[in-house]
Amino acid sequence: MLAAVAGSGCDARPPAPTFDYTLLGGARGSTEALRGKVLLVNFWATSCVTCVKEMPALVATHHKYRAHGLETLAVAMRHDPPAAVADFAQRRGLPFGVVIDNTGAIAEVFRDLQATPTAYLIDKRGAIAKRYVGAPDFTALHALVERLLAENPAPA
Repeated sequence: MLAAVAGSGCDARPPAPTFDYTLLGGARGSTEALRGKVLLVNFWATSCVTCVKEMPALVATHHKYRAHGLETLAVAMRHDPPAAVADFAQRRGLPFGVVIDNTGAIAEVFRDLQATPTAYLIDKRGAIAKRYVGAPDFTALHALVERLLAENPAPA
């Protein structure tokens, strides 16, 4: 149910793809602008039972670490109707950025993305620290987030 890929050290971490996005409210952003923060990118769908079930834990993770430098982006898959995504985000009061990948372009840059939920934890340097397929063990995820938040970004 859970698969994870991680590098053993900072140098072994593969670079995360960068992408531009538009949030539900219309604000535009880029993962490049989030460099220097730890970023959790979660691919999900409103029709995915596991995705819906894990969402409260993602919200709790976001609340716990946001003030320390964690950013969270929930990327809804292109087959998810935009109205359903917007309704879900509003009803659940999702406190992080919600993106609708209506063309599939964001999913495409993550070449190993095959199922939802899939989450990528990206370090301050913009490298993939871990990939989760299925719901993660949130205790282990929190421990890794704490380690990544304590790391210093590479000098510019």
